[in-house]
Amino acid sequence: MTSFTSPQATEPLDASKLTYAYTTDPRDVPDEATAAKSKDTICTDHMIIARWKKDIGWSTPELKPYGPLSLLPTASCLHYAHECFEGLKAYRGDDGKLRLFRPDRNGIRLQMSAKRISLPPAPAEEVEKLIIALLHVDGAKWLPKQRFGEFLYIRPTIIGSNSQLGVQAPTEALLYIIVGYMPRLDMMKGGKRLLTSPQDMVRSWVGGFGFAKVGANYGPSVLATQEAAIRGFHQVLWLYGAEGECTEAGGSNFFLIWRRKDGRKEMITAPLDDHLILDGITRRSCIELARERLGDELDITERKFTIGEVLEASKENRLVESFAAGTAWFITPISHIRHREHEIDIPMGQGDGPGEITGKMKGWLGDIMYGRTEHKWATIVSEKE
Repeated sequence: MTSFTSPQATEPLDASKLTYAYTTDPRDVPDEATAAKSKDTICTDHMIIARWKKDIGWSTPELKPYGPLSLLPTASCLHYAHECFEGLKAYRGDDGKLRLFRPDRNGIRLQMSAKRISLPPAPAEEVEKLIIALLHVDGAKWLPKQRFGEFLYIRPTIIGSNSQLGVQAPTEALLYIIVGYMPRLDMMKGGKRLLTSPQDMVRSWVGGFGFAKVGANYGPSVLATQEAAIRGFHQVLWLYGAEGECTEAGGSNFFLIWRRKDGRKEMITAPLDDHLILDGITRRSCIELARERLGDELDITERKFTIGEVLEASKENRLVESFAAGTAWFITPISHIRHREHEIDIPMGQGDGPGEITGKMKGWLGDIMYGRTEHKWATIVSEKE
């Protein structure tokens, strides 16, 4: 009888084995204005890294001083876009506590993005534990309790690090987690102004990777965004297909509130089933809260809708309000869209503030994030004093 030896199991990512090497050169914490004006992203004293090899698995994760990564010039992330990341925030609550907002969803999405780009999918629960460990060390210093109402930005990233040229799945990878400052973007006076995408550009396509949070989704979109900025707009409203389906507003999910022809108010956003757009955590939360709390007064719909429908609703005075939703922009009201020769004005709230639905979404989510309302979506982080 022939015996077979089963392949040796590779090491899983295990946050409980995290090692700690604290910085001997701590840096000063900038105030909010200094951080916002800096040309470089200012990060905290420490970061977390873990290395992966195909035949070995994950190394012991390390918390170590923030600093440069060591990569060979032939690293696959530099040549074949083997890179994915997440973005989430840690919020200093009005009660002084530090909170994360639905970090489990970010971990799940990081897994999905890694699979799409042929990188090792780190377990969501272990990534969340590593984020919490990093904030436990750096949170109290870099976002002190007196700075309630502010946040830190967290960027978990996985890159292909094997040094063999050739289009192939990476055999080595690096997971790293950094924490830094990002300017507040949701307080834009007069609302966000959008320019529809050029006819010769698309952000994503059916069968592509628009649903994954990979770097290749963002770099190619910058040219159109720069051209929009030159013309006085904040972001691009990305259209898709011959009919001009509305997909995303820059890197944020796009929501529109209008009255249908039957008079019923509706909150509409693009669907996820064709994998054109990102499954945003803020998007998901808006939809779930609206269905729970506003279902009696408006319909919440995920379906394809076109810029032609938006133009028609504008001409018939059926547009009610609009907003962009995402981690960076949070909830930002949209006041204007230009599509070719057409100008579409979208109502705002009192004093150019957010409209009624936009304001409710922003208020409800902000209350959860900053601890004004207890909710299962908020995770409190213990901090090293």
